Amino acid sequence: MTTTAKGPEDLIAAYTQARAATEALCATLETEDYVIQAMPDVSPAKWHLAHVSWFFETFLLRAHLPGYRPVDERYAVLFNSYYNAVGPQFSRPERGTLSRPTVSEVYAYRAHVDEGMLALLEGMAAEQTAALAPLVMLGMHHEQQHQELLLTDLKYNLSVNPLRPAYHDRPLPTAPAAPLTWRSYEGGIVEVGHAGEDFAFDNESPRHRALLEPFALASRPVSNAEWLAFMQDGGYATPTLWLSQGWAAAQREGWEAPLHWEQIDGSWHHFTLSGLVPVDLDAPVSHVSFVEADAYAHWAGARLPSEEEWEHALGGLPIEGNFVESGLHHPVSSGLTLGVDGYRQAFGDVWEWTRSAYLPYPGFRASEGAVGEYNGKFMLGQMVLRGGSCATPASHIRGTYRNFFYPPDRWQFTGLRIAKDG
Repeated sequence: MTTTAKGPEDLIAAYTQARAATEALCATLETEDYVIQAMPDVSPAKWHLAHVSWFFETFLLRAHLPGYRPVDERYAVLFNSYYNAVGPQFSRPERGTLSRPTVSEVYAYRAHVDEGMLALLEGMAAEQTAALAPLVMLGMHHEQQHQELLLTDLKYNLSVNPLRPAYHDRPLPTAPAAPLTWRSYEGGIVEVGHAGEDFAFDNESPRHRALLEPFALASRPVSNAEWLAFMQDGGYATPTLWLSQGWAAAQREGWEAPLHWEQIDGSWHHFTLSGLVPVDLDAPVSHVSFVEADAYAHWAGARLPSEEEWEHALGGLPIEGNFVESGLHHPVSSGLTLGVDGYRQAFGDVWEWTRSAYLPYPGFRASEGAVGEYNGKFMLGQMVLRGGSCATPASHIRGTYRNFFYPPDRWQFTGLRIAKDG
């Protein structure tokens, strides 16, 4: 992870903004909404609020603010996610069993941590600022990751309620999708990965060379209409389209459509954070797993791009798109976006699956200490996604950003953009 040198004033402003943004996402929640956990992979909103505070407390306040006193030492276990180097953790699948601390006590915990962080940042000398700024920046980007997780977890938690409660009532704009076209590349040796002094996670480095064969990339993500054609052509019932692990998951889970889709009176609807609405056929398909995306690509006579192809083609485009700041919290039609260099929706709307396994780059070194567990220890069995989504903060995403999930995962805003050889 790298960061530009920032003075205390810059860090205070960025810290305050990140913390306020998290709480703003919770403004419409009732107390009961904070505590549910509808499946093991999601977490209660209350836990997200506390965990990001635990991060600042554990890695900054305990070590660097003289006289700092935790609200409750037991929070060190309750709100530790997976950092084995700093101690045990409460079972992830059982986070929804915790009625205490209460929601109000969690907000008091956040206020206590904020008071300590502001005291630390305001009191730092130039030398300490230079030393701690990278860790403070990591904590703020970690909070932004959990802003997205808070929304996607909340969406899943609300979706299982037969009442189909809406998080908000914002109408979703519509427009015809832009035509799907292709752009070809000759291949060759290219450079990928992060370089420079701006913030990046450790898994984005070092910048290195990659050899690409000739390929072509689609101009926009796959739409709901295109996915529906796959469904109607028996895509979920044709084993020859699927990887073995994917076919097993589809059969075991009874997949017949993307997550959150359901038929009502013969018409497809899906649950959104604006409630249950008809599927917009022009919007990008979302909530599909890697194995579903791979099956679709085979059906379409194409494939998923590698992450190096994706970054070479799209990584240098402007960071513009439908992010969390739009307030829609749902993908919208490519026809509502402006094309850049022949592409649409390179960033925002949906995370795009690649065919690349999440592995270390050549020369990768995890960060020193417990924060080295942040990314490096997950480099096994997961697949890389690129581009961000409608729940990602715009200031959080980069062309080199590597997200990663397991092949069957589909509760995130995950979609796909297809590629071809030659």
